[in-house]
Amino acid sequence: MPETPRTTDVATSDADLLDQTAIAVRAAGSALRERFGEVVRYQSREELLHALAVNDETALDILGPRLTRLRPDAGWVEDELDRGALPPGEWWVVDPAEGNVNHLHALPEWAVTATLVRENQPVLTAVHLPLTGETYTALAGGGAHLDGRPLRVSPTADLGLSIVATSQARPDEDEKVVRRVGSSITAMLFDALVVRTAVPATLHLTNVAAGRIDAFWQFAGARADLLPGALLVTEAGGQVSDAQGRPWTPQSESFLAAAPGVHATAVATLSR
Repeated sequence: MPETPRTTDVATSDADLLDQTAIAVRAAGSALRERFGEVVRYQSREELLHALAVNDETALDILGPRLTRLRPDAGWVEDELDRGALPPGEWWVVDPAEGNVNHLHALPEWAVTATLVRENQPVLTAVHLPLTGETYTALAGGGAHLDGRPLRVSPTADLGLSIVATSQARPDEDEKVVRRVGSSITAMLFDALVVRTAVPATLHLTNVAAGRIDAFWQFAGARADLLPGALLVTEAGGQVSDAQGRPWTPQSESFLAAAPGVHATAVATLSR
């Protein structure tokens, strides 16, 4: 467990912090974009982990100093796969290469994310997609935006007309979680119009916030892959809960983000 940070006086406005955070994730994304294009071949788990680490370090070399200058007393979550609640205070929750394995395989679905968490509540987030140049931002109480344009979730009220999506939290989940993922996909194949399955979670959640898809769910999951999207969807007018409709926290065993019109139906489907 990382050390608890000292309490930081909120001198700079959160809106200004968000602007600077967006600049930081764009800079890190530019560095990762320069490394993108060729499939990275690996023959062992060790080689895979090394390739993932090189991408992470490339982005963190830029993000670390910039975000630390913004909030010198904020804690830093080193492992983007960490779960559960954070100690008191402010924390940077960062995924330097969200969808890192896609980057290695020359697939376009990857991003750089940074979220400031204060007393276990996300207060601002920036998600940058380097290949499209898009930057999604959200500020608690200040709305969600794509490159400055307000985002709003879908008005859809019929799950049977909805595109929904899910993702696996990690490749080495235990058997119980894997089987739960499989059964939930089967249930949604019966009840929804189209089911999309891919990693990473954050990109599905940007689509929920933008009204392109109507719901996203996941079992298990880390803070770094759910907190940015949770804030984006909430600020875009969506509903976030666990799969049973209870309030979601980073300690929850499941996650659901949906347009209000399909949230209850999605809960019913996932609870079967």
